[in-house]
Amino acid sequence: MRRYLVAGNWKMNTTRETGVALAKAVAEGSTSANGKIDVLICPPFPYLIPVSDAVRGSHVQVGAQNACAEAPGAFTGEVAMDMLLDLGCPWVVLGHSERRHVFGESDETINRKVLAALEKGLQPILCVGELLEERQENQTEQVLDRQMAGGLAGVSTEQMSRVVIAYEPVWAIGTGLTASPEQANSAHAHLRKWLESHYNPEVANALRILYGGSVKANNAASLLAQPHVDGALVGGASLKAGDFLPIIEAGVQATK
Repeated sequence: MRRYLVAGNWKMNTTRETGVALAKAVAEGSTSANGKIDVLICPPFPYLIPVSDAVRGSHVQVGAQNACAEAPGAFTGEVAMDMLLDLGCPWVVLGHSERRHVFGESDETINRKVLAALEKGLQPILCVGELLEERQENQTEQVLDRQMAGGLAGVSTEQMSRVVIAYEPVWAIGTGLTASPEQANSAHAHLRKWLESHYNPEVANALRILYGGSVKANNAASLLAQPHVDGALVGGASLKAGDFLPIIEAGVQATK
């Protein structure tokens, strides 16, 4: 059975003080997850160190929201994979829809980051998902195929053991709209079939696919109950412990 992963993406939110308080509240309030599911929080870059310190020794892991594919050097404003390693930060979210559609990152750019992360021993969470108009035009599967092929180009079968995929329909991110459990499961099942055809059944069965897109306490259980949904990448609801903890608990309950 694939181990659930519930990850919180804080995006460009919190201060040092509120971020540390939130991290502590998540660690203290989700002890039922210890040893049962993986819990991850991804604060903004400036708060990686204090947040990591706040959850040190707990079951909560810390990840980055992005990174640069280049080795350390003359890249003003960027953060290298080596720097994440230096901080003891093992996870990195790559290809989030905001990176694609706000900052113009292409599949090729995202692929370079995925390859760089894997080369350094990091665990990338590769985000994929379609726009509203693409879903309305029944292009969801074609979009997912393109993003998977582009983002995972050159990734070996062995390396896939460290990859997590997050399906995030762009039309459901921060809009209050959520893919139905059936829609989410259908997209996840398609992604798993893609993995089977491009890698092998072992990779397809072992790899975790998270759902992201307005995940909340009141829909987490139904989403996580789907056979191909292995966790959640949570945005807005991860910014308050009272909203995030029930989602983590839904993951714990889904393992029973």
